[in-house]
Amino acid sequence: MNRFIERHPVWALVTVVAIVVALWLIFAIWPEGLEDAIGRKKVFLNALFNGITLGGLYFLVASGFTLIFGLMRNVNLAHGSIYLFGGYIGYKTVEWTGSWVFSFIVAFIAAALLGIILQVLVFRRMEGQDLRQTLVTIGISIVLADLMLWGFGGNYYQIHTPQWLVGPMPLPFVTAVKSSGEPVYLTYPIVRLVILMASIVIGVAMWLVLNRTRIGMIVRAGVDDRDMLAAMGVPIQLVFVLVFAFGAGMAGMAGVVGGTFQSISPGEDTRFLLASLVVVIVGGMGSITGAAIGALLIGLAEQIGLVYFPTYGIVLTFVIMVVTLAVRPQGIMGKAR
Repeated sequence: MNRFIERHPVWALVTVVAIVVALWLIFAIWPEGLEDAIGRKKVFLNALFNGITLGGLYFLVASGFTLIFGLMRNVNLAHGSIYLFGGYIGYKTVEWTGSWVFSFIVAFIAAALLGIILQVLVFRRMEGQDLRQTLVTIGISIVLADLMLWGFGGNYYQIHTPQWLVGPMPLPFVTAVKSSGEPVYLTYPIVRLVILMASIVIGVAMWLVLNRTRIGMIVRAGVDDRDMLAAMGVPIQLVFVLVFAFGAGMAGMAGVVGGTFQSISPGEDTRFLLASLVVVIVGGMGSITGAAIGALLIGLAEQIGLVYFPTYGIVLTFVIMVVTLAVRPQGIMGKAR
């Protein structure tokens, strides 16, 4: 942090000012003039929390993508199809068993198995051939999309939220003050808060495994010099299969999350593939922390843009990506190569 401040004092000052302004907007009671200018505080806070929870969903998808693309250098453009596949599997599991929690396990396993098939039959035969991987996985994503359209139809599906997660929860953020002087607090859906907390726990666990355990050391060493690692007796191909399976399983599990507070339908695979690409570009390839930061920025940009300038809201996402590429081409947390 001190090194960043020394090298980029202007950006550090801008960041501090932005944080102070954001905290004031969240915790302070807005004056009438401000509400007249940008709307009610409740609308702002809802957009803010919607952006954060959407960022949590994007992180679950992009974290698997950054493992596969950023760490293993496998260009898997069928990642969005794995997300949609996991969502459909989760929907059917809830429909058959009635268990929302169990659907996460089933979706993770099904998507992980699909990931193993892709790694063994496709990527192992084309290691280091980025263009071939890109073209082949585009074809696979088209085939998977058609198969899912054939199997599940073109309807929209929503995974039913369990009863214990239905309803709003009061949060300690004052949105207004009644004439009697009594504060009005923000309420927010419990299921979104639970999913957000789960995303944070998963993100922290992934970072710890990759950076503080022997398994993470083997994965990172295998990317840098797989021949040397194989010569030391480490089954590098098995390690890569397991990492690919985990990344695919994360995408499948994210499909259940997306189907719970949004919907599952044809076309969502392309949307989340694009979101994952943008998140990885902004955050930095191979960085779990970068994926979290990128997902948060993109989620906030989408939701705040949707509320305050819906016509041009989608442009914010690409503005963030362009600025990042111009200022720091390797991404916010990426390493220059």
